[in-house]
Amino acid sequence: MRTSLDFAPLYRSSIGFDRMFNLLENASRVQAIDSWPPYDIVKTGEDDYQITMAVAGFSQADLTITHEPNLLVVSGQKAGEDNAQYLHRGISNRTFERRFELADHVKVADANLSNGLLTINLRRELPEAMKPRRIEIGTAVRTPVEPQQIEANRQAA
Repeated sequence: MRTSLDFAPLYRSSIGFDRMFNLLENASRVQAIDSWPPYDIVKTGEDDYQITMAVAGFSQADLTITHEPNLLVVSGQKAGEDNAQYLHRGISNRTFERRFELADHVKVADANLSNGLLTINLRRELPEAMKPRRIEIGTAVRTPVEPQQIEANRQAA
């Protein structure tokens, strides 16, 4: 069951939300669901997040993390080919690419690989200009202003 949403009425009455509507539209598109490698996303603080991916069998040289504006791409590709004769192969070493849409001002703080788990720490860093600031309220001192009369040049008729 697929429902398509029409955002056209919202475009008429909102300004600057184009990116949000595009994200909602892209999320509603049905894509092949690939559940490998498994991952967790955890909010670790007010502006901190952590992605943990299970990438057993991949080394640091096999993994690539790319941070583009509003997009984090994690990909893995095994170097070389394994010519072993497996009786059972349960540990996957296939090539993968996982994409994560990031909100504005979310940056990658660091990434670590330990015990087959790739951990990527993210932090939202708002620019100083976008942080809330307190506006001081001043008092207006009004001085009485006398109305001035504009005299027009009078000409005799």
